[in-house]
This record gives sequence, structure tokens and C-alpha cells, in this order.
Amino acid sequence: MPLFPRKPKYTIVKVARKRDIPEDIWTRCEDCNELIYNKKLDENMRVCPKCNFHFNLGARERVSLLIDEGTFKEMDAEMESLDPISFAGPKTYKEKLKADQEVTKLKEAVITGEGTLNGKEVVFGVTDSRFIMGSMGSVVGEKLTRAIEHATAKKLPLIIVSGSGGGARMYEGLYSLMQMAKTSASLCRHDRSGGLFISVLTNPTMAGIMASFASLGDIIMAEPKALIGFTGPRVIEQTIRQKLPPGFQRSEFLLNHGLIDMIVQRKNIKETLSKLLLYF
Repeated sequence: MPLFPRKPKYTIVKVARKRDIPEDIWTRCEDCNELIYNKKLDENMRVCPKCNFHFNLGARERVSLLIDEGTFKEMDAEMESLDPISFAGPKTYKEKLKADQEVTKLKEAVITGEGTLNGKEVVFGVTDSRFIMGSMGSVVGEKLTRAIEHATAKKLPLIIVSGSGGGARMYEGLYSLMQMAKTSASLCRHDRSGGLFISVLTNPTMAGIMASFASLGDIIMAEPKALIGFTGPRVIEQTIRQKLPPGFQRSEFLLNHGLIDMIVQRKNIKETLSKLLLYF
């Protein structure tokens, strides 16, 4: 036996027992795949600190972000959807509504009301993509139309923040498609009366929403990298059998092609809106 034994070529490491990590502490960025501490993400207005990807915000969060604290007076808060065509599928329409109401704590996919933005009175509406993808059924269309008519009657500027990947709501058939014409007609009357409408597009703003009120703003601004269009790029590629250009249907692409007027970072949206209200 040697006096000084050889050391092994490997190192023995004792691994401590992994502690239980509470849920919902980390979020993985959908764009750059970075793992972000949720507290840091919230402090940064739910914008990825590495790649500037803007995560979705709920309707209530948008109200808090843009409307002065304590000034928002919600309109038609108790209005709920019915089931006009008795839609039946793997889940009935009533079941889908109830499930999303429980998750979002909202009655519907839109919040409308009146408040002040840096002291300036506005009528404000915002859709929530968590509620049936922010799609527009009869209640969403009715609430938005009432808000537009309220802005027209009181001669107030109108701001609508759109975030809908669902467009018109299939669960209501033609009733949902009618809302595209209804909201557009009310915006036409608002415009003829000299009213201002600023449309803010977020990720995603698609289909019937984009084909109606969201594209009719006197000024159209968007958050960075938001998906904006009618049919999604994957469906378009499958249909035309061609590769789409890089960044197709993203805010930056649409700004370069004249569909929107400006791209604004989330942290700057309130100040930018305030300046626009002052100018116009």
C-alpha cells in the first residue's frame, strides 16, 4: 500500500436536496426565451428587459397604466353576453363565458368608461385577450358603440386599446359580424362631429377587430413587435404557398408600409397620448 495514495481523477460532490420553488416566480420570454423574475417583469410594465418583448396586459392593468388613479368611471359594467344561436361544441358558449369570467374577473372582453389622462377628460375602452381571445361579440360591440356615442355626445376624445387575436366571435354567428359595421358606423358619426379617435394596437390585434374599429383611428399607434393584421401569417403562407417577408404583420413592418402612424414603448404611451390630446 503506497504511503501517499493517488487522488481520484473525479470529484465527489454532495448534492443538497432541491428545495421546493413556489410557482409563478419566473416567466419565460416568448420572444428571446429568457427566464425573467416575475417581480422584475412587473416592475418593467411586463416588458422583457433583454429583448423588449411586450407581454400582454389585462384590461384592468391597462386602465391603471393609462388613466389617472381614482378617475375612471366604468360604463355598462354589468352587461353580459347571452347565447343567441345556442352554440354547442366540446364546450357550450355559456360554459366558455363562465370559465373566462372566473379566470379574468371580467363580465366581458372589453371595459369602457370615462376618466382623465394626465388631467384631460377622455372616453376609454380596452379589450382583454384573455377573455375568448378578446374577440368581439354582441356585448363587446354594444359597449364600444355606447362608449363612442358617449364621446360624440360629450365632445370628448376617444381612446381604444385593442388586443384581440379572435376577431369576430364565432359563437354568436352573424350577431358578432354585425358589430363590425355597428362600431364603424358610430366612429363615422364621431368623426363627422369633429371628434378625435386614437387607436392603440397591442399584441395581437387581428381579424374582425382590425378590420373594423381598430384600423379607423385618426391616429394609430402600436406597441413594438405587435402582431397586427387580418389572417395570421401561417395561414397566408399555406394559402399563397410563398414565404412571407421577415417581420411580416409586425408593428415595425406595418409602420414602414404606412398602415400605422407610430410605434411607442409601453412606458411612453401615456405621455405620448397626453401630448397628442394637447396638440389636437
